[in-house]
Amino acid sequence: PAACAAPYGNMAAPGAAALVQYVVMRGDLARSWPLGAVVAQGCHAALAAAAAHDQHPDTRQYLALGGAMRTVVLEAPDEASLVALAEILKQHSIDHEVWTEQPENTATCLALRPYPKDQVHQHLKKFKLLK
Repeated sequence: PAACAAPYGNMAAPGAAALVQYVVMRGDLARSWPLGAVVAQGCHAALAAAAAHDQHPDTRQYLALGGAMRTVVLEAPDEASLVALAEILKQHSIDHEVWTEQPENTATCLALRPYPKDQVHQHLKKFKLLK
């Protein structure tokens, strides 16, 4: 189908362009774990954040966007930096979920509920895109 040819074209819906869900992955795991395992951690965190905050209007609007949802995946260097970010987000009352892999009890990533970018970007700007 022609719609599949450009999946990233015109991604933002009118009036919803600013909503984004940030997922912050650990870069050390991204380079040492199998790719599928790392992707699964990010999926778990994103779903956990959306589920935990499913009644928030921003989450509802974001999920209603379907294929126009915008997700940005950032990289924290290691577990300590991920935990430090979680604490900063908590201090600023920014809704997020930390995904902790069991039984290892290791924080692997975190995801914010969908937010307008301008409300949260200042807390995330030191993190680069995951590569």
